[in-house]
Amino acid sequence: MNHSRTETPAAVLAFAAADPSGGAGIQADLLTLAALGCHPLSVITAITVQDTSGVQGILAIDSDWVVEQARVILEDVPVAAFKLGLLGSAENIAAIAKLVSEFPHIPLILDPVLASGRGDAMASDAAIAALCELLVPKTTIVTPNSLEARRLARQAGERAEVLELPRCARRLLALGAGHVLITGTHEDTPQVLNTLYGPEGVVRSDAWERLPGSFHGSGCTLASAIAATLANGLELSDAVREAQEYTWQTLAAAFRPGAGQHIPDRFFWAREMTSGGGKA
Repeated sequence: MNHSRTETPAAVLAFAAADPSGGAGIQADLLTLAALGCHPLSVITAITVQDTSGVQGILAIDSDWVVEQARVILEDVPVAAFKLGLLGSAENIAAIAKLVSEFPHIPLILDPVLASGRGDAMASDAAIAALCELLVPKTTIVTPNSLEARRLARQAGERAEVLELPRCARRLLALGAGHVLITGTHEDTPQVLNTLYGPEGVVRSDAWERLPGSFHGSGCTLASAIAATLANGLELSDAVREAQEYTWQTLAAAFRPGAGQHIPDRFFWAREMTSGGGKA
């Protein structure tokens, strides 16, 4: 069968680390992008030793290899969005920042992965500084959770835990971020409150039922969903809303394949279809 150009799904290039558990990282990106109708492209930035409970080790890929992975694909496939997750090292961050600067017309979604769900450190101080200096200014949207937002925005001598989230957003916008979506999963509130900030202030604020348990890969899922909805043509505010709805549904349908956290079911809708409209 011949396929016309208009039938080709939007392609999204994700830069992230490999997660053997399939819960987070590049595996989460690929599942989410595919579930939302995009063609996922991938660049591996690091290899991790981890399971559903936490991370035991990270081995960053050489920055030249990271760039070469991306360049070969970019010379072959038109890309509708970039999604950045765990990048592995300050050297990788610098190399990726230089690369994406050659494509300023492509939306850039940055999920600043600084720690695992149980708190394992996944970014050095040098990597955080490089993120803020080199990548945040190039982003269409940055999607930190509240802990990440405070750590990114903290200035010398400040205690991150006392920073108010609107101030964190203003500081990230001042660094050059196009928009900032701060998620409230880690906040002590009855509902999860996610707030999108832009240059003029709050763009939208969405409240979601707080689900029991903990999840592995929820941030990766949300950022990839935003990349997919932008690649599929939605305006930013609508893309953020649709991505949140999709992510909440994946969490509501989450499963626990191992001894650790639950994993979002990115294909919840497909399993509902195959089980006759309800989960088995």
